[in-house]
Amino acid sequence: MSSRAETDSMKNKRVVVTGGAGFIGSNLVWSLCESNEVIVVDNLSTGKIENIRALIDERKIRFVRGSVTDLKLMKRTLKGVDFVFHEAAIPSVPRSVKDPLVINEAGITGTLTTLVASRDCGVRKLIFASSSSVYGDTPTLSKHEGMTLNPMSPYAVTKVTCENYCSLFAELYGLMTVSLRYFNVYGPRQESGSQYAAVIPGFIAKALAGEDLVIFGDGKQTRDFAYIQDVVRANLLAAESRAKGSYNVASGNKTRISDLAHAIINTIGCRVRVRYESPRSGEIRHSLADIAKARKAFGYTPEYSMQMGLKETVAWFSKGDC
Repeated sequence: MSSRAETDSMKNKRVVVTGGAGFIGSNLVWSLCESNEVIVVDNLSTGKIENIRALIDERKIRFVRGSVTDLKLMKRTLKGVDFVFHEAAIPSVPRSVKDPLVINEAGITGTLTTLVASRDCGVRKLIFASSSSVYGDTPTLSKHEGMTLNPMSPYAVTKVTCENYCSLFAELYGLMTVSLRYFNVYGPRQESGSQYAAVIPGFIAKALAGEDLVIFGDGKQTRDFAYIQDVVRANLLAAESRAKGSYNVASGNKTRISDLAHAIINTIGCRVRVRYESPRSGEIRHSLADIAKARKAFGYTPEYSMQMGLKETVAWFSKGDC
């Protein structure tokens, strides 16, 4: 399996990736830059320049350090651009509970600014990074796009609002938009050291260091984990399709957090314990995606199993690139 998303589409285009120094954004940039002119906009508040340093040094991309809330900057940057992959955000439910104003500014204001600049610059299509958090803790599984949304955190509220703005700009101004509801994405270049780190990189970093893996809750909660290269491919397919509206992007399979912890321990081959602590506020109990709509609209089908994705992710972290 290739380490980069492969597709016959998306060539010889001018594209902007906001948040392109972040986890998902940087993986998109690496896949796009071989056949397209790529501009990255990132203020490095959460992104890491190391994720794209080699591409900057080799002049394979252009890096613009700045905020997506800066309308003048965004209008200058988006002139002549075909596609915008809007990944910029502060992707953390716990942090949004602690500091909702910061999440709101980065999420809602940043997205609205990017939409206005895209409209005014004649961008062909904007692909917005949404989240499965928009569904909340509804008991229905699998989560499908026709469900009533139930955001349970400030972060989730920003994603619902931004999806609405995307749809509104499509209707009012004719700007083509699509919102991809990412479930639990994991893979190389993901942040592992922050207190807000996602569960897989957090577990891997702890296990490699010989430390106990801490699960918040009883470990029976489930998530739908999607490997990063499947997510990158979904973005490229959605961009050059005629798809509009909102789509789930996930694996379509659920994994218990306790099983995940032991799978990571087995993959690494280490001897560490799993400990359980009180659950964190704002987090949902179960999550599983119905991905039929994305499959029908733009041919999205996951290629990576959990075992394959964990193997590649552990290998990357083990090299010390994290």
